[in-house]
Amino acid sequence: MKTLGLLGGMSWESSVVYEKIINESVRDALGGVASADLIVRSFNFADIEKLQATHDWDSAGEVLARSAADLERVGAEAIVLCTNTMHRVADAIETAISVPLLHIVDATGKAIQATRVKRVALLGTRYTMEQPFYRDALAERYNLEVVVPSEEERDTIHNIIYDELVQGIINPGSREQVLEVIGRMSREDAVQGVIAGCTEIELLVTQDDLDVLYFPTTTLHARHAAKFALGQSD
Repeated sequence: MKTLGLLGGMSWESSVVYEKIINESVRDALGGVASADLIVRSFNFADIEKLQATHDWDSAGEVLARSAADLERVGAEAIVLCTNTMHRVADAIETAISVPLLHIVDATGKAIQATRVKRVALLGTRYTMEQPFYRDALAERYNLEVVVPSEEERDTIHNIIYDELVQGIINPGSREQVLEVIGRMSREDAVQGVIAGCTEIELLVTQDDLDVLYFPTTTLHARHAAKFALGQSD
């Protein structure tokens, strides 16, 4: 089994879900008391959030790239960045390491590609929804048409993530707001599926809440990482 290096804490609310899913996947595959071989670097999200808010992506990339290289030095055979938004600096991380970065867009794109869905809604932080790094990768690598919510809806979702979900607050009223956005996009934008493009969103919304297909990136990415660790093809 290969050793995975996890860059987490962005936020830890979803990072612990990564560890749980990866370990459960390994146990299911190998049985008994088997668990994953993980090296975890968990950040103080307050530090990372400040860099996001000031759009200092270069500094953020340097921080994450340095830590990814540290994980490789102590034995990680692949790096898992446990967040959607910080894949904004994936190139900096990949430049700093010689082992694979298991990219969240690939885990998500392959899952969508396995269905007949071609037009998807992307929900996430304002950075993920508004900057091109995520949408363009899905379009270029997986030939998907990616639609984002309106400006007002983007503000609502972003605020729910930072004011509630990353702080462990699960608000039923916020769930209804997100479901209203998805419902409108299903009707008016003809989306066939929804990407939970922030690792915390699936703490709030599940497939059972929706009439369209749901692609929860934390779950998809963690299972993708577990398969890599086990030497299984995705």
